[in-house]
Parts: sequence; structure tokens; C-alpha cells
Amino acid sequence: MPPENFRLTGLVAASFTAFHDDGSLNLAPIERHAELLARNGVTGVFVCGSTGEGVSMTTDERMACLARWHDVAQRELKLIAHVGHNSLRDAQALAAHAQKARVDAIATVAPSVLRPANVDDLVDWCAAVAAAAPALPYYYYHIPVLTGVRQDMMKFIALARERIPTFAGIKFTDENLMEFGNCANADGGRWNMLWGRDEILLAGLATGAHGAIGSTFNYSAPVYQRVIDAFGRGDMTAAMREMTRARNCVQVLVDFGGLPAGKAMLARCGIDCGPVRLPLRSLSEERVREMGMALEAIGWDDIRCR
Repeated sequence: MPPENFRLTGLVAASFTAFHDDGSLNLAPIERHAELLARNGVTGVFVCGSTGEGVSMTTDERMACLARWHDVAQRELKLIAHVGHNSLRDAQALAAHAQKARVDAIATVAPSVLRPANVDDLVDWCAAVAAAAPALPYYYYHIPVLTGVRQDMMKFIALARERIPTFAGIKFTDENLMEFGNCANADGGRWNMLWGRDEILLAGLATGAHGAIGSTFNYSAPVYQRVIDAFGRGDMTAAMREMTRARNCVQVLVDFGGLPAGKAMLARCGIDCGPVRLPLRSLSEERVREMGMALEAIGWDDIRCR
């Protein structure tokens, strides 16, 4: 059983995965990446999730990536292994490997091709994965915009607390603030609710988030930390001002293609994670230059990681 008082807080970066130009896995940037995150106040790393292109990697590659993060991150950063997979057996293998590597927690998205038809089926699938790592806290990664699985998370909690002994909480990547707030209050606030929409972090905090997991924390963590600090001291004017700056950064990310643009932003912070894998496409040199001008226009240099 995991410790009952385990709780993720603060900013957890959904890390990118580095690839060589030929598409092969590149573990070399991970050490400097971990140093950058720790230096900028990030509390943890979410490895091989959607930002990390985990679904585009082999199981062996994901294990190798997690092992390297473990080697460099454990002293200063909590380590959460995303072990979700469309194959239950592969998900279980990834979970067992994560426990052997002694990471801090595991998480899974729902299977997204042959999808669970109802919340009972979803919880049973999650329970089967979590059982492969019985010593680690288990988080469900709710991201219906990518998986197409949109089950009621309050019903999920009601079943998970009975069927998943290691259930710790939910990484909630959706805009349904009412549902999120209800989950944050469930069972007296027992469950560790982590916000997954960077661009509306302030709304997540206001509805009960204990922390957040996001891709833009890789390169813009300082501005989000200012949002958290201002909210904590009750200065909503400052929190809203910093949230606007963060949202401007996210708008550039969206305008230039999402994940590939995020890798290019991280490279501007000194961590080159190389290309994305097909079916995604990396930005051209011209688009990178255009993105740089867009970032300069919003004053990103004052809020980025250094």
C-alpha cells in the first residue's frame, strides 16, 4: 500500500521526450532538463504522457526513458510514470517496471481505440493496471479530448475508492469546472486533484486544485508559480495579471502547432529535444523564427525558464 499522506502539489512538468534526427530515442538531454525544471521551482515530472509522445514510443523506449529520469530526478523532483497503453498487458508491464524503478507514482489514460463503454469498465481496466504496481499511488489521467472517453469522474471516484486500493487522485485535463470542483470536495477532500489545463490554471486553483501537471511548465514555469503565489496570498489582481501573461504564451503555442511548438520553445531555454515523431511534424526553420518573433512580442523572455 502507498503512504496515505502522499500528495502531489505545485507544478509538475509533463516532460517532452527527446529524439535524434533519425527518430531514435535520445536520453542525453534529460539530465540538463531535470536541472532546468528544479531550478525553476517545478516539483515533479510526468514522464511519457501525451506531451512526451508516449503513445508513439515502444514499451522498451518508455522504460529506458523512465529509468534515465529516475537516475537524475529523484533527489529534487517527484517522478510520475505514465503507463497508459491500449494494450493492458503492456500497461501492466510498464507499471511493474515503474515500481521496480522506485518512482513516486503511476498514472494512466484510458484505452482510446477499443474504449470502455461505461465507468465500471473503465475502473476495472484501471484497477488491473494499478494492481501491477501495488506499492505505488495510482492516478487516473482524465483527458477526454484525446481519448474520447468521457465518463463521470464523481462516479469514477465512487468506484475507484472501492476497487483500486492504491487510488490517489485524478489528473484532470478538461474544462468542466463543476465536475472538477465536486471531485476536489469528494470524501472531505481526500483525493489528490491535479489540474491539467495550463491556460486556465487560476480557475483550477479556485475550484480546489492541489497542484497542476502541464506541458508549458517545461519552459514557462516562473509565470505559473507567480499565479500560484498570488492566489495563495489572496492577491487576485496579481494572479489574473500573471495568468494573462501565461495565457498569451499558450496562445503562441496553439498558433504554431501545439506540441512541436512546445519542443521549439524548450529549445530556446537550452534544452534541445529534437524532432517530434510522425504523425506529428516539426516546425520548419522559418516557422521557428516566426514563433520567436511572436514570443518576443508578448515579452516571453521575462517569464521563461532559465
